[in-house]
Amino acid sequence: MAVVNRTPDSFYDKGATFALERAVEAVDQAILEGADWVDIGGVKFSPDGPEVTAAEEAERVLPVVLSAARTHPGTVISVDTFRVEVAAAALAAGAHVVNDTTGLHDPALADLVAANPQAQLIITHSLAKPRTHFPRPSYADVARDIAAFLRDRVDIALSRGVRPEQIIIDPGHDLNKNTRHTLELTRRLDEIAAVGYPMLAAVSNKDFVGETLDRPQGARLEGSLAAEVVSILLGARIVRMHNVRAAVDAARMTEAILGWREPAYLKHNV
Repeated sequence: MAVVNRTPDSFYDKGATFALERAVEAVDQAILEGADWVDIGGVKFSPDGPEVTAAEEAERVLPVVLSAARTHPGTVISVDTFRVEVAAAALAAGAHVVNDTTGLHDPALADLVAANPQAQLIITHSLAKPRTHFPRPSYADVARDIAAFLRDRVDIALSRGVRPEQIIIDPGHDLNKNTRHTLELTRRLDEIAAVGYPMLAAVSNKDFVGETLDRPQGARLEGSLAAEVVSILLGARIVRMHNVRAAVDAARMTEAILGWREPAYLKHNV
């Protein structure tokens, strides 16, 4: 899953794809580099910065969704939003997945997906209300607590008509978690996978990589790739990454070692 954010203050690219033309080009480039999926967002997760209204968010994401759906019909398109009205407009514009990083804070998102049987819903572990700070998070047992949270939110979605095959879970690396929490979560991802739904790991360029390796933004690629590979080995089936070409190569090499993918060609010692 590649990431394209139409935000002027994205933590990773600092607004490099905020302009519509740049965002559309970023989608094209991600798919050229091997992405199967593009996640399009118009509001950053962090509460820092100015408030963005639903109308502004829709104005940012819908043209990119429309362009991606028209130009790349075989690509999965998700919209990263916690607002029902934005998600509904994005699905109507051609998106396939609602990526809610707020832990189904608004259960009406489940109602929306239930009413769109071809759509899917990503349910993410996140304790805070949308765009709200959550200082000094604590857990009795981080993996067990996250798994329990996800089971509870999945049950809410199912109770509102979402079918099991529409659900994807995301343990929310770094979201309301410190670096020690996220490192432990990552080495225990198999416990999250055991919840029983396809699991997404969003590990790219996160603070846990920077704090672990003492690397600033822009110098976290190697650490992100290591986290990506470990996540795949422990059950992640979707990885949300910024550096698409490198991430695709890491994923494909991991798949080949595990016997899930044939080599591109055979020549050495044949």
